[in-house]
Amino acid sequence: MEDLLPKIIFFLILLFNIAWHESAHALVAHWCGDDTAKNLGRISLSPIPHIDIWGTLIIPLINIFTPGAFALVGWGKPVPVNPYNLKNPRRDDVLVALAGPFSNLVLAVAVLLIVRLLPLIPEQQAQLFFQYLIFPMAAMSMMLCLFNLLPIPPLDGSHLLFSFLPQDLRKYYGKISMVSFIIMIVLINTPVWRYFGMIIQKILVLGLRYIGGVEF
Repeated sequence: MEDLLPKIIFFLILLFNIAWHESAHALVAHWCGDDTAKNLGRISLSPIPHIDIWGTLIIPLINIFTPGAFALVGWGKPVPVNPYNLKNPRRDDVLVALAGPFSNLVLAVAVLLIVRLLPLIPEQQAQLFFQYLIFPMAAMSMMLCLFNLLPIPPLDGSHLLFSFLPQDLRKYYGKISMVSFIIMIVLINTPVWRYFGMIIQKILVLGLRYIGGVEF
């Protein structure tokens, strides 16, 4: 049970991060003139309207209950955006796409700032708070930020790259979305994912030092 509890907490943190991420997409789409997602209740921190069966439930839960499974990762149901409602479709598509990763970055920074308040509470409680909530929240937020910036459809980074592609190449790039799920599953089961985790770890160490005020 001791090994399971941190994974359950991490799963709940994942659900919150996904809701936070997808809500940011929906909110910025609303600001840019498209209320499609807003009308579907996607501007919400409840994970329920953002659940993707595979990305939010099946794959993360397999990680929790399968010994030796690959790293816990997940994603939410894509936020629908009608480009014809956007004030400036090309610009706003990029803004909506970047809203998700940026929101996770903001959340990670906010959580790391809380580290500065930990000396105000008893040391034992502070250690538990840091171990089971603050560090996992910051790690998950940073992971979702960087993971979603990868230029693989339908991840947010693909929108950024797509906006710079010549018209004749866009149709080929779009075909990648047909196998993108397989690409992501393969990616998180290769050494590349380990290096990805190392990058996140180094970023968190720097964040704890310069934002959280923790000396190593």
